[in-house]
Amino acid sequence: MKPPVSIIVHGGAGKIPDKAVEDYINGTGIAAQKGFKLLKQGKSAVEAVEEAVRSMEEFPPLNCGVGSSLNRQRHIEMDAFLMRGNDLKSGAVAGVARILHPVSLAKRVMEDTPYLLIAGKGAEELAREFGFELLDENELITEDALRRWERVRKKMERQVSDTVGAVALDRYGNCASALSTGGMTYKLPGRIGDTPLVGCGGYANDIVGAAAATGIGEDLMKVVISKTALDHMKRRKDLHPKKAAQLAIDYLEERVNGREGGIIVMDMKGRVGWAFNAPRMGYAFIRRVGSRTFRGGGV
Repeated sequence: MKPPVSIIVHGGAGKIPDKAVEDYINGTGIAAQKGFKLLKQGKSAVEAVEEAVRSMEEFPPLNCGVGSSLNRQRHIEMDAFLMRGNDLKSGAVAGVARILHPVSLAKRVMEDTPYLLIAGKGAEELAREFGFELLDENELITEDALRRWERVRKKMERQVSDTVGAVALDRYGNCASALSTGGMTYKLPGRIGDTPLVGCGGYANDIVGAAAATGIGEDLMKVVISKTALDHMKRRKDLHPKKAAQLAIDYLEERVNGREGGIIVMDMKGRVGWAFNAPRMGYAFIRRVGSRTFRGGGV
């Protein structure tokens, strides 16, 4: 039997309005398809999650890449993360503004530097050295992002924070996790959330599996939510990822009263799970087990 390959992605959790549901379904569905295509071709889990997140960074309705949220000074500050499970190597960037694909820069930090996290102007200079195209910030700002910023500024809407994420298992038995976000609308300049922090936004460990979270970063960081979910599976070998995800969300709510969280989880059998206590979370998954392919998703 062929080894299982699997990918699950999320497009963020929160008060997703009815009119945006189709966008979340389309954005996550296309991302999962692109990542799964690479897995079928024999590409690595790292390549698959990068491709899935890049797809969402190019999809303006989601809060990453084009369409990222704006800070109080009406500027973009994006964070991204990528981690591979075979050697626990990770890379991340924070507070970057002028590149379309922060997740790919995070991957280069992981692969080509001895560091785990590079921020701000240092990350932008590293992007220049690596040959990334540096855009005018206005090329990433959308009308929807400007409207969100104005509503929050006028106190007509609370601050919102979405992150996109992907986790995958490849045919070689390796897993990976990746995330990207524009952060919180109207955030204080320099604010960094859970996304680029190991074990908070995401985690991957070939002994257990991989996870990627979304929600209010300040709460997710307090409980190190992605590693918490995987620790449940490490302690209980047969625990399904769906149960591990729910236990992590339960702990978020019980311990720090976190009520805007979501998480996707995968084990080394390619089984997937998700849970959220926000009103909605967009997600999609594709699994191949032997000759059978399973697909699903929702908001």
